[in-house]
Amino acid sequence: MTIALVPTLKNLPVTVDSLDSYIRAINQVPMLNLEEEQKLGQRLHLHNDLEAAQRLIVAHLRFVVHIARGYTGYGLPLGDLVQEGNIGLMKAVKRFDPSHGVRLVSFAVHWVRAEIHEFIIRNWRIVKVATTKAQRKLFFKLRGAKKRLGWLNANEVDTVARELGVSTDTVLEMESRLNGYDISFDPIPDDLDNDYEFHSPSSYLRDDHADPADVIERNNWEEQITSLLSKELERLDPRSRDIVQRRWLNENKPTLQELAEEYKVSPERIRQLESNAIKKLRIALPVS
Repeated sequence: MTIALVPTLKNLPVTVDSLDSYIRAINQVPMLNLEEEQKLGQRLHLHNDLEAAQRLIVAHLRFVVHIARGYTGYGLPLGDLVQEGNIGLMKAVKRFDPSHGVRLVSFAVHWVRAEIHEFIIRNWRIVKVATTKAQRKLFFKLRGAKKRLGWLNANEVDTVARELGVSTDTVLEMESRLNGYDISFDPIPDDLDNDYEFHSPSSYLRDDHADPADVIERNNWEEQITSLLSKELERLDPRSRDIVQRRWLNENKPTLQELAEEYKVSPERIRQLESNAIKKLRIALPVS
């Protein structure tokens, strides 16, 4: 595993080969005292000093690892959790204002956890288990409770629902989602023998017309034809253009007789104008 230290200081490596090496490297960075943190924060906040931002970030990377360790029970690699937490730390440093009198570590904890939470929600299941704000709170609340309780009883469901301000049905639904699991798209039967030809869904759901290159080519071709047709219609005389548009392009198509009465000519004349206009368009367009 390779974890990038982004951004980094000159006396630290840009990358390390393992998570243990990464943790050893960041633990060598001295902690900042209040005065140092305030000075660096002022340089960043007032002068957009990127070197100050780098020092603030690298000095707090060990703090991100400490938070990320609390989320290892979700089955995701600690290195990935750390990297997502580092993104949250960078966002916090960017918004840090030392004049508020708050230490960076207290301010950044919310940003670090938010990024880790979002990463877990995106990657814990193929299908997202939580989409609304209330569901996300439930996800982490119930996931923590699962480590101690297993299935929740009625009193515990009521307690969680009351604390988060949601219905008991919502709590039960989220608990059901947490206890579900992903199913393979190509399951192999346990009793499959050598004489049995197994057909998975992917073998009969193939779409021969779904090649991305072909789709893009068709879309580009249609756009070109539509643009060219529009230009060629503009070259027709107003009467012929109106007849073609209303007879071929409009949803409610008038009859030859209706157009003849409108233009005060015979239906045959309308047919001739339409035929001549279609011939001109066919000659101009690269289609049969």
